[in-house]
Amino acid sequence: MRPGGFRGVFERRDTIIFDTHAHYTSRRFDGHRDEVLDSLPAQGVCGVVECGVDLATSRAALALAETRPWVWAAAGVHPESLIEDDASTVYEFHGDWRAELAAIEPLYGDPRVVAVGECGLDHHWPVPEDAQLALFEAELAAAQEHSLPILVHDREAHAETYALLKRYRPRGILHAFSGSADDALWIARQGMLLGFGGALTFKNARRAVEAVAALSLENIVLETDCPYMAPEPFRGKECHSGMIRFTAQKVADIKQVPLEEVLRITEQNARALLGV
Repeated sequence: MRPGGFRGVFERRDTIIFDTHAHYTSRRFDGHRDEVLDSLPAQGVCGVVECGVDLATSRAALALAETRPWVWAAAGVHPESLIEDDASTVYEFHGDWRAELAAIEPLYGDPRVVAVGECGLDHHWPVPEDAQLALFEAELAAAQEHSLPILVHDREAHAETYALLKRYRPRGILHAFSGSADDALWIARQGMLLGFGGALTFKNARRAVEAVAALSLENIVLETDCPYMAPEPFRGKECHSGMIRFTAQKVADIKQVPLEEVLRITEQNARALLGV
């Protein structure tokens, strides 16, 4: 859905929305990408991290970041890229993720690239486990080498993801957090931030609600994963960063604090982590 249809709902110049995880280079935005992006500042959006999932999208993320001062890029290889035919990991590097990471590495020297990612582990799809574990470890090492935070994808892979986080102790964000409140607390104590998006507003989001309730606001950042994961009442529609207001309102309700406080603190958290 185009943002014009939401203008009466979303247009708030007094809000400060920082989206730590977006995919505006997705083909889902072809034909109206600029329209969506250009509408965001009027909706209170002051920052977006555009995430790469392979070399091609990492380059595209950087190119997008160069068009708008409030957009930054993350560069990395997503575990699903190991098996997706339209990922440069497959069509250009024929599964040789080591060669692809070597090609991505120069991007980490660009000031518009503020994180390694999106990367991590995914047991929902049939991605070879040995390959994705080795890839994730290599990206954790790259984040350490370049002194960058890491944006971690963890889907149905808590045990292996948590083991590597304990070993490497990275700075970064555990994107789309889906673990328990107890897990959220030790991850936060270790120094990572927990990312919450539209799924927090879903009726079945019990674990995410419990995690937000247990955490301090200083441990939380907000995200969309757009064009996916639109919050209620727009679930199933195309998502964009302006919709974070609904996720933030859910956090505010859980924590019993004003919406503006949630937006202000989560923006500060994001900027401090990313150095922007």
